[in-house]
Amino acid sequence: MPPEASSSRHTQTAAAPNGGSSGHGQLGPDGAATDAPAPEKIDLGSENGAERGDQGQKEAAGNGGPSGVPAPPDEAGKDDLLREFFMEMRAVDRDNEVDRILGTFKLNPFEQLLLRFDAGPEEVRRQYRKLSLMVHPDKCSHPRAREAFEVLGEAHKLLLDGERREQLDFALGVAREEIRKERRKSTKHDAAVRVAIALHEEGRAGVEAVYEATDEFHEKWKAKARDVLARTEWRRRNLAKRIKDETNRIEEEEKTTKAQLKRVREHKETWEKTRDERVGTWRDYLKSGGKKKKKKGMTELRPPKIKTNDEDKLYVQRPVGEQFRPPQSK
Repeated sequence: MPPEASSSRHTQTAAAPNGGSSGHGQLGPDGAATDAPAPEKIDLGSENGAERGDQGQKEAAGNGGPSGVPAPPDEAGKDDLLREFFMEMRAVDRDNEVDRILGTFKLNPFEQLLLRFDAGPEEVRRQYRKLSLMVHPDKCSHPRAREAFEVLGEAHKLLLDGERREQLDFALGVAREEIRKERRKSTKHDAAVRVAIALHEEGRAGVEAVYEATDEFHEKWKAKARDVLARTEWRRRNLAKRIKDETNRIEEEEKTTKAQLKRVREHKETWEKTRDERVGTWRDYLKSGGKKKKKKGMTELRPPKIKTNDEDKLYVQRPVGEQFRPPQSK
């Protein structure tokens, strides 16, 4: 029996001579129980109980739990496995983001930064900071992470450049107007749209504003913007090629003109250098008498020589058909 129980029993026995049990009040004159305070219990084994409690806590801590059941051997490695799993998931997300950036439409920086076309400068900076940290070459193991990081940097610079942003917004505005024209044409005889226009406070403008705030309109706008930007870039490249060809042609003409002028100048310089030589030759001619040699006159008329054989152009008489032969006289 534990010491605490034995001490409690001795205490109850000491209080029994007063005519009442330890668990009830004392009896009154009529035999009824009264609510007298219970006698004070003296715990003789409190110090021993405290020591045993401390020892039990230490044993429970050593066994791996308050119930004394030892922890499973792989419990300590679960956190490491979970941490490794999340690290792998983050690495996969980084690689997927690199592939998305490199595979997206290259002429629209809004698509590269995953932004709507009406995003402001602050949203551009915030999104660039988020994506650049995700695909940074020092944190992403993808072999083309640096290319994706540079693409994001170019998109960020373009959207924060006032002049280039205006050009991009103009092209996007053209695409939006084309989408609006197509919608007006397709909903011209739509009864549901007519009812919505009649019920809306702002009429057709309000209905169109609500429609343009939806993701459906934004997806159509994105597709049309790709077409407009591609056509714009094609025209720009053709114009740049024509300008380059014209510049090359002008440069070739200038080179030809310079070469001709150089030849004329060299001829003049040579003519001036040989002036003394020409003057000396003329003086020598004058000293010699300045008379030309007379040709001997012809004393007799000589007939032309007759060729006896022409080896180059031999005359060959070809056979004549019977139909072309003249009739013989009788």
